[in-house]
Amino acid sequence: MASPPKTDIILYTSGTPNGQKASIILEELGIHYEVKNIEISKNVQKEAWFLKINPNGRIPAVVDRTPTLYGKPREKRIFESGALMLYLCQRYDPGNKLNYAYDTDEYWEVVEWLIWMQSGLGPMQASNHFYRYAPEKIEYGIKRYQTETKRLYQVLEDRLAEQAKLAGEDGPWIVGDMMTIADIANFSWVNWAEWAGVDVRPFKLLSQWLVRINDRPAVKRGLDVPEPFTMKEKLKSKEGEEEYAKHHSQWVMKGQEADQKKHG
Repeated sequence: MASPPKTDIILYTSGTPNGQKASIILEELGIHYEVKNIEISKNVQKEAWFLKINPNGRIPAVVDRTPTLYGKPREKRIFESGALMLYLCQRYDPGNKLNYAYDTDEYWEVVEWLIWMQSGLGPMQASNHFYRYAPEKIEYGIKRYQTETKRLYQVLEDRLAEQAKLAGEDGPWIVGDMMTIADIANFSWVNWAEWAGVDVRPFKLLSQWLVRINDRPAVKRGLDVPEPFTMKEKLKSKEGEEEYAKHHSQWVMKGQEADQKKHG
């Protein structure tokens, strides 16, 4: 069999939970890639050229121009972080470093927890926009989504407790006895707990899991793509928190106003 070609992948991303999933998996797999910083504060993701890559106008996305094993040219776009993670594992993880072999029970458990994150944890935690950015502090919205985020953290806490019996020296993990894309996907949001105004410390196993993943060299590199990850440091002080919220709420509100004008 021919040896694998050098990868030719462009990652279109920004420093958000969803964007960090993509860069972390690329770093963990040791895949060569080029980074294009999509400045979502300037609505670059809504420009016509990018909509050809992702019609939904969101990051991350990749364009894979790596030839086939036999040298045949190809250019494949992948958008949506869950699809992107499955694609990269299927194509560039033959040794199953970050996922299990297709159609094993563990493979489908990984898919379950990946979809659980996509449909539950991600959108629910992201809705803490009410806490962080909303121009009006609506108590119902704040309590609703912070409470739901905590409930979902408890689901993960209970899962890790169940998995503890399978844990090796570096576990437990969400599926099986190793870190998988299910862990990376969920980590990308739990690691932003401060942004949501949620304290992760009451969740003992989840907190330990968070530290284990943050300590991995490839994860550290992935978090700093496309620029250094500074959210945690900024939110340590009241002044930094206010500055962070003011900067980001301005472009979030502008983007929302533009969507309302176009689709309202």
